[in-house]
This record gives sequence, C-alpha cells and structure tokens, in this order.
Amino acid sequence: MVDPNDLKEILYNISKKIIVPSFGNLKSNQISYKNEKDIVTEIDFAVELELSIFLPKILKNANFIGEEIYAKNPSILKYYLSDNFCWTVDPIDGTSNFVKSKDRFAVMVALTRNKKILQSFIYKPITEEFMYADHTATFLDNKKIKLNKNTKITNSIGSISTKYWDEAKKTKLLAIKDMFKNINSYGSIGCEYFDIALGKRDFALLSRLHPWDHIPGVFIVRQAGGHDCHLNKIEYKFYENSKNLLVSNSQKLSNEILNLIGEK
Repeated sequence: MVDPNDLKEILYNISKKIIVPSFGNLKSNQISYKNEKDIVTEIDFAVELELSIFLPKILKNANFIGEEIYAKNPSILKYYLSDNFCWTVDPIDGTSNFVKSKDRFAVMVALTRNKKILQSFIYKPITEEFMYADHTATFLDNKKIKLNKNTKITNSIGSISTKYWDEAKKTKLLAIKDMFKNINSYGSIGCEYFDIALGKRDFALLSRLHPWDHIPGVFIVRQAGGHDCHLNKIEYKFYENSKNLLVSNSQKLSNEILNLIGEK
C-alpha cells in the first residue's frame, strides 16, 4: 500500500507550485475547450504532467491514466485490464469553478490493479483538505470517518445529472426532482463525493462515467459506509464501459431512489 502522507505531500507541493498561484490569475490564453464544449486550462495539463512524473516513481512500472492524456489516446483504458498497478488522475475536477475563481474543485487520484480499487485520494487545494480511502476505511486528514445516516428522500440533498440520459429517463428524472429536499450541483463531482462521505450531502445520480471522475470518489464513499450501484443494482465497475450510476449515503436510500425512478 502507498503511504497516504506521501500522496498528500505530492499533491500539496504541486498545488502550491502550480494551482494556487494561478487561482484567480488565469489569463484568457490559458483557457481553451476540448471536444468543443469541455473547458480545459494550461493548469490542468501542467498538474497532470507533474503527477505523471511523480506517481510512477512511487510504484515502479505502474501505468498512468489521466483525463487529458486520454483525450489524445483513448486506448490507455486497456491498462485497467493488465496485471500492473495503475494510477488514475483527474488533475482538476471542477475546472469551470477554478476558472471562475470558485474554490469547489479538487485533484483526484486513484490506485487500481486487476480490476480492483486499492486506494483513492481527493485533495482540495484552496482549503488543503485531504481525504483518502484504503481497504480498511475512509479518512479525512488521517482521522477515520464513518457514515451512519438514515435519510428519507424528502430530507435528501444531492445532485441529479440529466445531460446524458435518454429522453424517457430524463423526463422521469425532471419529474421527481421536487420530491427531494434540495437538488443542486457543485460543478465538481469530486467535491460532492467529499461531502457525501462527510454526511453533508446524501446522493449523486450520474449519467456519463469517465473513470477519473468517479473511481476516487466512489471508493471513498464506499469505504466510509456509503453505497454505489448502477440502475440494475450492480456495484460500480470502473473497468467497464458503463453509464448511469447512483452513489448515496446508504443502500436503503439507494433502493428508495431506484424505486422512485422505476428501476428494480
């Protein structure tokens, strides 16, 4: 297992070197779009490059999957099926918030091998909060955290993504939004996972599933005592090309939400 303090030091140093000095100081020529719609900055590329240098030094011969590298070479997802360790990185989750000088963004890292998540890490550069999970539990700055909630739908706070659902499901999701206490998005799923693990939020219902967006957070919520599943109730499998995921603070709440949207 990788010492989480080593990861925290790496993320802290990269943040102080690259991210924090640019926060609120980005120039227009440092911002662009990929796929003609997803915003990206020079900082995303710089952070991913640094992580691609430092992380493989911790584990020799480890593979590396980053969001920005994937955009140029989608075939790297085959690393999830190899026997080698594999790092997965989202250099800045919540780039739009970062560009707007909002502090809800995070650096996310996960370590996997043989279709199994071994460890995951979420670091928030502005507040310097660090959450990680291993095979034993989830920790916030080395203090174990545990979910113990029994939340009813009418008291639930979370997010419902409707952007990539089929029209029939999208219509159903829009119709049930008012049944929850509050539906809102942070603009950073990493920060949402962070707060679900802390019990500050209750669920996230997601459509598109890029592994760097979800491996770290799903594992953190899972190891804190939360629950995750696809709409067929099967646990999230990061190495498969899948979509439609529900992550919540408990299996009970997950089942209630699945029943609400008509999934058995």
